[in-house]
Amino acid sequence: MESNIIECRNLTLAYDGSVVIKDLSFDMPRGEIMLVSGENGSGKSTLIRALLGLIKPISGRINLKGIKRGDIGYLPQQSGVSRDFPATVKEVVYSGFTGHLRFGMFYPENAASDASRAMKLTGVDDLQGQCFNELSGGQQQRVLLSRALCAARELLILDEPTNTLDPASAADMYSIITSLKHEHGMSVVMVSHDLETSVTTADRVLHLCCDGAFCCAAPDYEHELASHHRYDVNKVI
Repeated sequence: MESNIIECRNLTLAYDGSVVIKDLSFDMPRGEIMLVSGENGSGKSTLIRALLGLIKPISGRINLKGIKRGDIGYLPQQSGVSRDFPATVKEVVYSGFTGHLRFGMFYPENAASDASRAMKLTGVDDLQGQCFNELSGGQQQRVLLSRALCAARELLILDEPTNTLDPASAADMYSIITSLKHEHGMSVVMVSHDLETSVTTADRVLHLCCDGAFCCAAPDYEHELASHHRYDVNKVI
């Protein structure tokens, strides 16, 4: 089995015709949580779109090792998801199988067991019959994470998974993410502005910035941030 799940080499990406990421290279080992940090406009969302195959690089390459893009589970930012689905929790979770329908019509053979497992992992299995739009924000986010797990084979991409959650719900989400890594071998790419907590959850950090990007082990992030950009770390974290 490949030791890395993502290998990025000399990647240049543009948004609306303007280059936002230039000559970026990094590796993400399998079974790790990688935090993607950086200021607004640094290219975090553009990188996510490239990882998902939604945009093509201007130059360079992204290699997904041993997985297909259709096997990536994706949890978008809350602002990008309608919270008014006229559907039950079970129906929302099952929508995660859309990319794996057989003959474009039938759920995969193991859909029922995979959906049940995903809902148990996120603690929403007792909510299956409830209307999604009647749930709390934290419950909705865990349902949407269950949906992403139904799509994922080995890699999850989470875009600001806690940005609208209260502290207790955010803590629950980080606990679930950590469990997915340690107990189920999931690799996780996580974009977050909540650096104080997310850095302690992550194994490594990919920091994007207009004056230089870097990737490092999470415990080294404060030192690397200060040495690369001469920031007052206390103002960033």
